Amino acid sequence: LYDGVVSEMNLGALTSAAVAVLYDGVVSEMNLGALTSAAVAGIMKSVNPEVNMVSAPVVAKERGVKISTTKQDKSGAFEGYIKLTVVTDKRERSIGGTVFSDGKPRFIQIKGINIDAEIGRHMLYTTNEDVPGIIGTLGQTLGDNGVNIANFTLGRADAGGEAIALLYMDEPVPARAIAALQATGKFQQIRPLHFDIG
Repeated sequence: LYDGVVSEMNLGALTSAAVAVLYDGVVSEMNLGALTSAAVAGIMKSVNPEVNMVSAPVVAKERGVKISTTKQDKSGAFEGYIKLTVVTDKRERSIGGTVFSDGKPRFIQIKGINIDAEIGRHMLYTTNEDVPGIIGTLGQTLGDNGVNIANFTLGRADAGGEAIALLYMDEPVPARAIAALQATGKFQQIRPLHFDIG
């Protein structure tokens, strides 16, 4: 779940970074070695696309990346979830995800902002200041460029503070649509995401 978003978090060269993986609820009873390797591989692919689950821990160690894991009993509304936090000398980023009873993966938290975003093959991640008109700008601009939105999720830290949006589309977002959104000047980040899921 994490490859796409983490690789777009502008984490830099990932030298001397710290990666913390939190396993909550039923997830904490699974094969954590394999899950951690998969999570680390997703992170390391942002600096080395050839990394896989087997090589990821070795590559991370060579780069001075410290990996830690924590298990805890069910602590919230979800039967289980995974939260991944990456800390570099420039910034800290985190993302949490779970799988609902319908078998569909969801993002439940990004950068400390709670959300409930269904994950699709083609997505768009944006950040902006929490001001009126963002939903309209996204819908109108994407629609004008032939992009159909299948699912739209918003979240914010505080009223008027940082806000994020995750959009799930039927097709990849074309470069012209990204450029049109950038031209509005309303977004700090505009990142297309791609996931290898149904």
